[in-house]
Amino acid sequence: MKVNVIFYSLYGHIYRMAEAIAEGAREVKGAEVSLYQVPETFSDEVIAKMGATEAKKKFAHVPVADMPHLAEADCIFFGTPTRFGMMTAQMRGFLDRTGGLWSKDALVGKVGSVFTSSSTQHGGQESTILTFHVTLLHQGMVIVGLPYAFAGQTRMDEITGGSPYGASTIAGGKGERMPSENELAAARYQGKHAATIAAKLAAK
Repeated sequence: MKVNVIFYSLYGHIYRMAEAIAEGAREVKGAEVSLYQVPETFSDEVIAKMGATEAKKKFAHVPVADMPHLAEADCIFFGTPTRFGMMTAQMRGFLDRTGGLWSKDALVGKVGSVFTSSSTQHGGQESTILTFHVTLLHQGMVIVGLPYAFAGQTRMDEITGGSPYGASTIAGGKGERMPSENELAAARYQGKHAATIAAKLAAK
C-alpha cells in the first residue's frame, strides 16, 4: 500500500507535522510511506525577506510533488499552513493542476486526509481543513479526519491544536512555537488511522 504525504511548509512547522504523520502511517503493516513538498512559488529573495531561508534548508532534500505522486497512492495526506482561513496559494496551485486526474477518475476511492497550522489559536485551522475537503470530494476521495478516539483532543492543560477534521499546530505570531508533543501525537494518530482505513480499502 502506497502512502504519500504531500505538504507545503515555509518555516518548518508543517514539515515537522508531516514527519509525524509519516511516522504514524509507517506503523501500518505493508505501508510504503513517502514525503513530498509542493512547488514553491516565492522567489529566493521573497523567502529571504520573510526570514524563512534557513528554515527552508531543513527540508530542501524532500522531493517536489507531481501528479504521479497522487495517482500512485492509496492514501494521500495533505499538509498546508493556514492563510486567512484557507490553504496556501502554493497548495492551491498544485491542486489546480489535477484536472487531468479528475477527468480520468484517478483519485476516486483513495483516502485523503488533511493537517494544518496557524499562527494563532483560532487562526482558521478548521476552515482551512474543511475548505480543503471540498477539493477532495470533487476528486471522489474518501475523507478521513482525526477522531475523538485520540484523547489528546480533549486536553485542558495546554493550548493545543487538533480537531475532528485533522491534526494541527499553533506556530505563534513569529513562528517561534514548534509543534508540541500532543500535536505531534495527534499527527501520528491521524497518520496511522487513515493509513489503516486505506489498507482495508486496498485489500478489497
